[in-house]
Amino acid sequence: MGLDIEKHLTPPILLVIFLLIVSLIFIFPVLNMVVLGAILAYGVRPVARKIQSKLKYNSLSIIIAMIVVLIPLILLVAYISIELTGLITEILASNTYSDVSNSLTTITSYIPLNLDIHSVSTSISSSIQEIGTYILNYLVKFLSKLMNILLNLFILICSVFYFSRDGDKFIDFIKSFVPDDSKHFFNTTIEAVKDVLRSIFYGHFLTSVIIGVFAVIGYSILGYPYGILLGVITGILQLIPVFGPWPIYWVLFFIEVLSGNYPRAIIVLIFGFFLSSVDVYIRPVLSSHYADIHPLILLIGFLSGPLVYGIVGFIVGPLILGITYAVLDNYRKEFILGNE
Repeated sequence: MGLDIEKHLTPPILLVIFLLIVSLIFIFPVLNMVVLGAILAYGVRPVARKIQSKLKYNSLSIIIAMIVVLIPLILLVAYISIELTGLITEILASNTYSDVSNSLTTITSYIPLNLDIHSVSTSISSSIQEIGTYILNYLVKFLSKLMNILLNLFILICSVFYFSRDGDKFIDFIKSFVPDDSKHFFNTTIEAVKDVLRSIFYGHFLTSVIIGVFAVIGYSILGYPYGILLGVITGILQLIPVFGPWPIYWVLFFIEVLSGNYPRAIIVLIFGFFLSSVDVYIRPVLSSHYADIHPLILLIGFLSGPLVYGIVGFIVGPLILGITYAVLDNYRKEFILGNE
């Protein structure tokens, strides 16, 4: 065993390993942006190819495609941050205790409960204040790190551009290190990863966009002052398995019931059921032609991703776990089941 290790760990191999470790240490702080850039490049390339068929200039086509794909995402994040900051500030400045107390009084008038309304409403109001303060502080810290954010955006944009332009060369470079007897596994793994990306992009992200658009239109027509924000949050929740749009429309339903606006409460509930039914129909249609990712994998990715990579983790988390599953499944089929 010792002889085999000495045979393989030659000075050139040791030098390569050392340099890879040092390089990883240097790029680790921005590794999430590089990974996200590679993922977004997969969505940018098809758009760039269609534009290139008209312009005939590869780099210019990629830049235009990036503007089409990335600018809306950046504006969306900025919009959510600004709107949430304003909304939370408004909630913290309002008489939350009085509103909660009145709502509890209304509830107990219909349902006889032996509750100390004063203590319960105080606890709820305190919790709302603490949650709002925490979110507001997080958003302030997020905006205060402007230089760091701009640096990450610059690395993200550069990563998307170069992966879109030279992604094939990068894969060929990696493939040149793969032994001949493993090239088939490498090629099938690349195809499996592409299927996972298509499944998540078309089956989940695109479904989220469609549900979000419907929600924005519906909530705006119903007259909610934050209709666009509610629709955007509905679309984001749609990405998370188990959640979907129901938390938003059920909260709005109970708010309308407590306010005595029963017709709009019924309309909101019917509209929410419509959003849920649209999800049940659209998601299988869009993702049925690609990889079938188990909901638990996506759920863990969506919930744990932000803990590791912040807001970017909502995208990177499920994609990395989905790709890891595809690689393991392909290895199982290639080397375990294939040898039986």
